[in-house]
Amino acid sequence: MILFRHPSLWIGLGATLAFAVLALTSIVWTPYPIAGIDIAVRFQWPSAAHWLGTDQLGRDMVSLIMAGTLTSFVVAALAVAIGAGIGVPLGLAAAAWGGPVEWLVLRMADFVFAFPAVVVAILAATLFGPGAMNAVLAIGIFNIPVFARVARGGALSIKTLDYVAAARLAGLGNWAVAFRHLLPNIASLIIVQSTIQLSQGILAEAGLSYIGLGTQPPATSLGLMLRDAQSLFLLHPWLTLVPGLCIVLIVIALNLAGDGLRDAIDPRLKRRGSPHATA
Repeated sequence: MILFRHPSLWIGLGATLAFAVLALTSIVWTPYPIAGIDIAVRFQWPSAAHWLGTDQLGRDMVSLIMAGTLTSFVVAALAVAIGAGIGVPLGLAAAAWGGPVEWLVLRMADFVFAFPAVVVAILAATLFGPGAMNAVLAIGIFNIPVFARVARGGALSIKTLDYVAAARLAGLGNWAVAFRHLLPNIASLIIVQSTIQLSQGILAEAGLSYIGLGTQPPATSLGLMLRDAQSLFLLHPWLTLVPGLCIVLIVIALNLAGDGLRDAIDPRLKRRGSPHATA
């Protein structure tokens, strides 16, 4: 019933699931080999043999899109896992302890926000060379303060409730209160924020790969496909339009899913903007 009350939720989840299935399918099957270079058929328009045409190396665009979507999803998902895995405990600690701990977490968040993912990726590429794992690290580090602020804001609104005070009177310590009472009640906020950060991670991975700091050949991603086709836009525009449209559709789907989840979980949050605004 929730799906029918919130059309954006089922539309977003349905589209996201479709892209996820397409990406996961590439693990076991693609219409053509990802590295199948065939110069004789390069720059073909969409046809029955190649539904989205071929690129400058004669590779099948459908196969590249499937593999590229998987890479983009994996990078974004790992970055979200890093951000939530570190940021949520920090936010809970800030709310549970307060005082110097809260001040330290907030200042850490401000410090990380001063260094965007691109700057962290440049530093990582300088130290270790460019690659998909550097993109995961850069985006994940930037996600940490986002989740820390969301967790802290949600926990502070629950911390003053009577049952939390009763738990403290029963002798529970700060960590026990945080993980037994605060975390379960802010789980919905974390889930909603995860969908939003996943969409931001897709965009960030595309941007980092586009400037050469993310996924590297022979692997592929949607951002890498855009970079490889940028000089061919006027002659063969579909090479750029296809991966670009995929990025747009995935981000829209994830944002719709996030908005729908937010409205379904707490209608009072409707039209207030992204949960990461909570501080």
